[in-house]
Amino acid sequence: MGEVQLERVEIDELLALLPHRYPFLLVDRIIDIDADRRATGIKNVTLNEPYFNGHFPGNPIMPGVLIIEAMAQTAGAICSRTHSSGRPNLVYFMTIDSAKFRRPVLPGDVLELHVTKTRQRGNIFKFDGVALVGDDKVAEAAIGAMMVDPDEA
Repeated sequence: MGEVQLERVEIDELLALLPHRYPFLLVDRIIDIDADRRATGIKNVTLNEPYFNGHFPGNPIMPGVLIIEAMAQTAGAICSRTHSSGRPNLVYFMTIDSAKFRRPVLPGDVLELHVTKTRQRGNIFKFDGVALVGDDKVAEAAIGAMMVDPDEA
Protein backbone atom coordinates (compact mmCIF):
# COMPACT_ATOMS: atom_id res chain seq x y z
CA MET A 1 0.00 0.00 0.00
CA GLY A 2 1.62 3.28 -1.14
CA GLU A 3 2.15 6.30 1.05
CA VAL A 4 0.02 9.35 0.20
CA GLN A 5 2.11 12.31 -0.98
CA LEU A 6 0.87 15.32 0.97
CA GLU A 7 1.19 18.79 -0.53
CA ARG A 8 1.29 22.42 0.61
CA VAL A 9 -0.19 25.69 -0.60
CA GLU A 10 1.77 28.84 0.21
CA ILE A 11 0.34 32.37 0.21
CA ASP A 12 1.01 33.12 -3.48
CA GLU A 13 -1.03 30.10 -4.58
CA LEU A 14 -3.73 30.88 -1.98
CA LEU A 15 -4.13 34.32 -3.54
CA ALA A 16 -4.65 32.62 -6.91
CA LEU A 17 -7.19 30.12 -5.50
CA LEU A 18 -9.31 32.39 -3.31
CA PRO A 19 -10.91 35.76 -4.09
CA HIS A 20 -10.38 36.94 -0.49
CA ARG A 21 -7.88 39.70 0.26
CA TYR A 22 -6.75 41.63 3.32
CA PRO A 23 -8.35 42.01 5.77
CA PHE A 24 -10.56 39.03 4.99
CA LEU A 25 -8.05 36.40 3.84
CA LEU A 26 -7.90 34.30 7.01
CA VAL A 27 -5.49 31.53 5.97
CA ASP A 28 -1.73 32.04 5.69
CA ARG A 29 -0.89 28.65 4.18
CA ILE A 30 -2.26 25.14 3.85
CA ILE A 31 -0.26 22.04 4.76
CA ASP A 32 -0.88 18.30 4.60
CA ILE A 33 -3.24 18.47 1.62
CA ASP A 34 -4.76 15.22 0.40
CA ALA A 35 -6.49 16.40 -2.81
CA ASP A 36 -9.93 17.72 -1.75
CA ARG A 37 -10.34 15.05 0.95
CA ARG A 38 -8.57 16.79 3.84
CA ALA A 39 -6.09 19.51 4.69
CA THR A 40 -4.75 21.67 7.48
CA GLY A 41 -4.81 25.44 7.11
CA ILE A 42 -2.61 27.70 9.22
CA LYS A 43 -3.58 31.15 10.51
CA ASN A 44 -1.00 33.10 12.51
CA VAL A 45 -3.10 35.29 14.78
CA THR A 46 -1.48 38.66 15.47
CA LEU A 47 -2.52 41.73 17.42
CA ASN A 48 -2.38 43.65 14.10
CA GLU A 49 -5.64 42.02 12.95
CA PRO A 50 -8.20 44.82 12.42
CA TYR A 51 -11.01 43.09 14.34
CA PHE A 52 -9.02 43.22 17.60
CA ASN A 53 -9.65 46.99 17.81
CA GLY A 54 -13.28 46.30 18.64
CA HIS A 55 -13.34 42.65 19.80
CA PHE A 56 -12.60 43.50 22.57
CA PRO A 57 -10.56 46.58 23.59
CA GLY A 58 -8.19 45.53 26.35
CA ASN A 59 -9.15 41.85 25.96
CA PRO A 60 -8.55 40.87 22.31
CA ILE A 61 -10.32 37.67 21.21
CA MET A 62 -10.61 36.38 17.63
CA PRO A 63 -14.32 36.31 16.71
CA GLY A 64 -15.70 32.79 16.45
CA VAL A 65 -17.35 33.49 13.12
CA LEU A 66 -13.91 34.31 11.68
CA ILE A 67 -12.54 30.98 12.92
CA ILE A 68 -15.37 29.24 11.06
CA GLU A 69 -14.70 31.42 8.00
CA ALA A 70 -11.02 30.39 8.12
CA MET A 71 -12.11 26.73 8.09
CA ALA A 72 -14.36 27.45 5.11
CA GLN A 73 -11.53 29.23 3.25
CA THR A 74 -9.26 26.23 3.84
CA ALA A 75 -11.91 23.87 2.44
CA GLY A 76 -12.68 26.24 -0.44
CA ALA A 77 -9.04 26.51 -1.46
CA ILE A 78 -8.53 22.74 -1.70
CA CYS A 79 -11.81 22.33 -3.61
CA SER A 80 -10.83 25.05 -6.04
CA ARG A 81 -7.33 23.62 -6.41
CA THR A 82 -8.60 20.12 -7.13
CA HIS A 83 -11.66 20.84 -9.29
CA SER A 84 -10.83 23.96 -11.29
CA SER A 85 -9.45 23.84 -14.78
CA GLY A 86 -7.61 27.00 -15.68
CA ARG A 87 -9.20 29.87 -13.78
CA PRO A 88 -10.12 28.94 -10.17
CA ASN A 89 -13.78 28.37 -9.37
CA LEU A 90 -15.62 30.39 -6.74
CA VAL A 91 -16.63 28.51 -3.62
CA TYR A 92 -19.67 29.89 -1.79
CA PHE A 93 -20.25 29.16 1.87
CA MET A 94 -23.73 27.58 2.24
CA THR A 95 -24.21 26.11 5.71
CA ILE A 96 -22.78 26.01 9.21
CA ASP A 97 -23.96 23.22 11.49
CA SER A 98 -23.01 22.06 14.97
CA ALA A 99 -20.64 24.98 15.61
CA LYS A 100 -19.01 24.86 19.04
CA PHE A 101 -16.43 27.16 20.57
CA ARG A 102 -14.24 25.68 23.29
CA ARG A 103 -11.82 28.47 24.27
CA PRO A 104 -10.82 31.94 23.05
CA VAL A 105 -8.22 32.42 20.31
CA LEU A 106 -5.79 35.17 21.27
CA PRO A 107 -3.08 37.24 19.58
CA GLY A 108 0.06 35.11 19.31
CA ASP A 109 -1.84 31.87 18.78
CA VAL A 110 -1.21 29.69 15.73
CA LEU A 111 -4.59 28.44 14.59
CA GLU A 112 -4.62 25.05 12.84
CA LEU A 113 -7.71 24.56 10.67
CA HIS A 114 -8.32 20.86 10.03
CA VAL A 115 -10.95 20.16 7.37
CA THR A 116 -12.13 16.75 6.19
CA LYS A 117 -14.58 16.21 3.32
CA THR A 118 -17.54 14.15 4.46
CA ARG A 119 -19.68 14.30 1.33
CA GLN A 120 -19.79 15.58 -2.23
CA ARG A 121 -22.72 15.65 -4.59
CA GLY A 122 -21.85 17.40 -7.85
CA ASN A 123 -20.68 20.89 -6.99
CA ILE A 124 -21.92 20.74 -3.37
CA PHE A 125 -19.37 19.85 -0.67
CA LYS A 126 -19.67 19.10 3.06
CA PHE A 127 -16.70 19.30 5.41
CA ASP A 128 -16.11 18.71 9.09
CA GLY A 129 -13.80 21.33 10.53
CA VAL A 130 -11.82 21.45 13.74
CA ALA A 131 -9.68 24.38 14.86
CA LEU A 132 -6.78 23.74 17.21
CA VAL A 133 -4.27 25.89 19.05
CA GLY A 134 -1.49 23.50 19.99
CA ASP A 135 -3.25 20.40 21.30
CA ASP A 136 -6.35 22.34 22.41
CA LYS A 137 -9.54 22.16 20.36
CA VAL A 138 -10.83 25.74 20.17
CA ALA A 139 -13.73 25.33 17.72
CA GLU A 140 -15.51 22.86 15.48
CA ALA A 141 -18.26 22.94 12.88
CA ALA A 142 -19.74 21.13 9.90
CA ILE A 143 -19.69 23.41 6.85
CA GLY A 144 -21.26 23.21 3.42
CA ALA A 145 -20.17 24.96 0.25
CA MET A 146 -21.08 25.19 -3.40
CA MET A 147 -18.48 25.58 -6.17
CA VAL A 148 -19.39 27.62 -9.25
CA ASP A 149 -17.62 28.69 -12.40
CA PRO A 150 -16.72 32.40 -12.03
CA ASP A 151 -18.12 33.10 -15.52
CA GLU A 152 -21.51 31.77 -14.40
CA ALA A 153 -21.59 33.52 -11.00
